[in-house]
Amino acid sequence: MSEFDVYIDESCHLENDKQPVMLIGCVKVQASEKIRLGKLFNEIQKSYKSPTELKWNTVSQSRLNLYMALIDAFFKETGLSFRSVLIKNKKNLDHEAFNQGDHDQFYYKVVYQLLNTPWMMPSQSGNGDLNTYRVFLDIKDTRGRERLAKLKDVFDNKHAGHSQFKSFQHLHSHDSFWIQLTDFLMGAVSYKARNQHLKPTASLVKKSVVDYLEKESGYTLNEGTPPWESKFNIFDFQIKAKVKGSSDA
Repeated sequence: MSEFDVYIDESCHLENDKQPVMLIGCVKVQASEKIRLGKLFNEIQKSYKSPTELKWNTVSQSRLNLYMALIDAFFKETGLSFRSVLIKNKKNLDHEAFNQGDHDQFYYKVVYQLLNTPWMMPSQSGNGDLNTYRVFLDIKDTRGRERLAKLKDVFDNKHAGHSQFKSFQHLHSHDSFWIQLTDFLMGAVSYKARNQHLKPTASLVKKSVVDYLEKESGYTLNEGTPPWESKFNIFDFQIKAKVKGSSDA
């Protein structure tokens, strides 16, 4: 049996933020490798004299070499991987028809799609024991405790009380490099998916990070990857507009 820690963050996740996309992503770290990997990434940050928090919204040209070094380490090292659910055409969401009129219901469904996937495979170790997961979420709002309880209930119910997801808890992003790394990688996916790279005012450093991530991953960030992609996985979830005159029946 192997144990993993999963760190989840969100982007453009509010219902009425006028963004065309929504993302929920995570970095998965093998528990037995977490201390070693944490020290490795910490040393990389120190070597570039960059002790500040890693966040996509605050990337700067002066730290471009650091970002590339972090990306290099991510793709070189085993024991960690990234997955994001990229929801396009967010304006087409019909919560009344499909989510009991509640945007939070859709949020839970997306987190379930993020985690309950072959990307979590191999689900069993060589001796047949199931892998287990602890899940950590960045604190976003005052409804955090309610969300954690609901997510645990969802997985317990889906797996008849035998969920491999053993715990759900909150962390502040400034206390967790892994949530920061999730924010950084997901921010690049969001930037490309929202076509920010095409604007005349596009950030040169963000474009450079996007280009480098695409080169190292082998994928275009605003498109999906094969479902079996284990290192850098993007689920391209496009919300279709309801056909006029159609019935829900």
